[in-house]
Amino acid sequence: MLRNYFKIAFRNLVKNKVYTGINIFGLALGLATCLLIVLYISDEYSVDKHHQFGNRIFRIATESSGETWAATAGPYAQGLKNDFPEVEVATRIMKFPGFEDMLLRIEENKSVKQFYEPNGFYADSTVFEIFSYNFKYGKAKNALNKPNTIVLSEKLATKMFGDENPVGKTIKIGLFFGDFNYTVSGVFKNDHKSHINAHFFLSMQNTDLGPWISSQKNWGNNNIFHTYVKLREGSDAQKFESKLPEFLNRNGGADLKAMGITKQLFIQPVPDIYLKSDLGGEISPNGSMTYLYIFGMIAALLLLIACINFMNLSTARSEKRAKEVGVRKAMGAFKISLVYQFLGESMAMSVLALFLSLLFIQVSIPYFNYLTGKNLTINGNLNFVGWIVGITLLTGLLSGIYPAFYLSSFRPISVLKGSLVNNISASVLRKGLVVFQFTVSIILILGAVAIWKQLSFLQTQNLGFSKNQKIIIPLKTPQSQNNFAALKNEIERNFGVISASGGSSYPGIQSVEDLLFYPESKSVNEAVDIHFAAVENDYTETLGLKILSGRTFSKQFTADSNSIILNEAAVKELGFNLQNALGKKIFYELQNIRKSMTIVGVVKNFNFESLHNAIKPYAFTTKIANKHQYFIASVQPGDYSKLLETFQESWKRLNPDTPFSYSFLDQDFQKNYDKEQRTAHIVIYFTFIAIVIACLGLFGLAIFSAEQRNKEIGIRKVLGASILSIVGLLSKEFLLLILFAILIATPLAWYGMNRWLQDFAYKVNIEWWVFALTGLLAISIALLTISFQSIKAALMNPVKILKSE
Repeated sequence: MLRNYFKIAFRNLVKNKVYTGINIFGLALGLATCLLIVLYISDEYSVDKHHQFGNRIFRIATESSGETWAATAGPYAQGLKNDFPEVEVATRIMKFPGFEDMLLRIEENKSVKQFYEPNGFYADSTVFEIFSYNFKYGKAKNALNKPNTIVLSEKLATKMFGDENPVGKTIKIGLFFGDFNYTVSGVFKNDHKSHINAHFFLSMQNTDLGPWISSQKNWGNNNIFHTYVKLREGSDAQKFESKLPEFLNRNGGADLKAMGITKQLFIQPVPDIYLKSDLGGEISPNGSMTYLYIFGMIAALLLLIACINFMNLSTARSEKRAKEVGVRKAMGAFKISLVYQFLGESMAMSVLALFLSLLFIQVSIPYFNYLTGKNLTINGNLNFVGWIVGITLLTGLLSGIYPAFYLSSFRPISVLKGSLVNNISASVLRKGLVVFQFTVSIILILGAVAIWKQLSFLQTQNLGFSKNQKIIIPLKTPQSQNNFAALKNEIERNFGVISASGGSSYPGIQSVEDLLFYPESKSVNEAVDIHFAAVENDYTETLGLKILSGRTFSKQFTADSNSIILNEAAVKELGFNLQNALGKKIFYELQNIRKSMTIVGVVKNFNFESLHNAIKPYAFTTKIANKHQYFIASVQPGDYSKLLETFQESWKRLNPDTPFSYSFLDQDFQKNYDKEQRTAHIVIYFTFIAIVIACLGLFGLAIFSAEQRNKEIGIRKVLGASILSIVGLLSKEFLLLILFAILIATPLAWYGMNRWLQDFAYKVNIEWWVFALTGLLAISIALLTISFQSIKAALMNPVKILKSE
């Protein structure tokens, strides 16, 4: 019996080559896209799921002045360990502010290898008691117990030392205040993903930052220490969190009151951080659960669209198999046996589509990795094999279940008499499914348009400063910082350089320096949190910032060491205006000493952060922070390669021991939107796939419709109908369905687009013409899909059609 079923299934596939091709190709596209998304989602979900004590590890986060931070001040970790018996271990991890990359140098055999390496973190010795890292060399338990020790990732160790065991080797770490020797104490494997995307860990017991770290005793200081705790087995995390307000008040109440600030603490389960946390000062860029929901929904919808093609074409061509059903039932076949037969055929079709989809995946996965910034692979992934089997079976079941019951329900008497009439409910369902397919496709098109419009808006929006033609050179060693003035003099001699300056920060990167400022008429309890950058005199001119009132810094004013320039937002928050702000003194407290600065200028508001955030109070000073962390050059547009060569020559002459590196300010600012950029590419890719699958189904239905109306077309042509009228006749029904899909998709897409745009403080308006243009595009695609078959049917010779009648 099974052999007979396979024979019949094979004959049907071969006999109907066009429909078989449409079904297999459509299912293969749907399966390939769905499996790729599953691979991506599985990879994102795997982050921080490997920790042995994952359900007991929490990060302590802070809420202060309306902002939430993923870190705390220095003393919190030890305080939590001392005060709470349920805290088994506490640890801190810190990325040194302003140093996204560190200079690593090794000297062997009279040769020097040095380069900047990102993702280096200072950590307490207890870090490996909380987080699970598999060590290739050394032991995790005591890896950071000794001062000036460093633990490398396997990739970094290979990059620096090749295949040899580097434990005991010395690495020189270059910081802006000196070079320091660290001894390699371990190498951990890159076999798991974590929200702490560490390339290396440095012991917090060290000779460079150790004294400064030890001095961080104030509970109100900046939140730059990422604090983690591992609770004891059986501890209640919610009860622990409820005790934190009293703990903070008991230990840090006096410090917070003296600084005029308030803080609240809350906990975050470590396995949830990567996908569910989006706080200020995240230790590394996180993923997004929202985007995973979107991609998962798209995967399900694409697979459903492909299954709908199979369902529609199977039920539309039911007359072709009606006699087979009638004969089988007349010979005693049960309905359930026919259901199994048709389900078996759909399963066979699904398996054939799977083989083609695996080929599609193998071909497209390099491009998909490029879009997502990942390194996904299907080789040796046992979990993925399970997903393949499950999704393939689900595809066969979804695509075959309705046709199986529909075809097996035919009455043998009606079929064998030749009186079978197409079921109206089946026809209505087919049309509804076509509407569903194009509704999904139109929503995806509108979503892709909205994302691209927002990204274009972000790129062209006036930020309040000039981001183009700005070259940034990081100064991360004492040598390069001491030679700032000499480098500035040399670079400004170049014809292509307009001006040059320096600062502790620049727009687009995280601004870590902030202080609480208050006017003379108010107290520290009414202070305003103002971020600031320490800058050279010509910083505002180099970045093209507009002075609204007063002046910029100048060497002519010796008192500028106590001067400050504010933006409009800071002036407003402090209670001043453009007319009365100049000359006013504002106060701040540093190490419990009250100090003052004089307002000498006001700049127009500018976006020092990405456009996800509204403009906040900001200031410029010439002191407090290190103003020589970044060299900024404003240059003429043109060929940058020659200009950069001259920059590098000057650099090597002045800083022979420090490697030259640079970036462009506009590109650095654009990195804030990398997540949205990747999402846009992925959505466009999926939208294209959805349109192709939906059009395949529409094409198949157009062929069926033309076959069903052959005689009608012949008679109409004999009676003088034009080709255009026949094409319109065959197309009208489908175009009505597309119009209905547009009406459904428009409000749904509008709602979804507005929800997504809420994440931006500055966003584009989606005008009515975007919806109209998208609808016109959908109609054009549908017309293009069905016109080939409609024109072919209209051009047929009526004699050939009617000669058998």
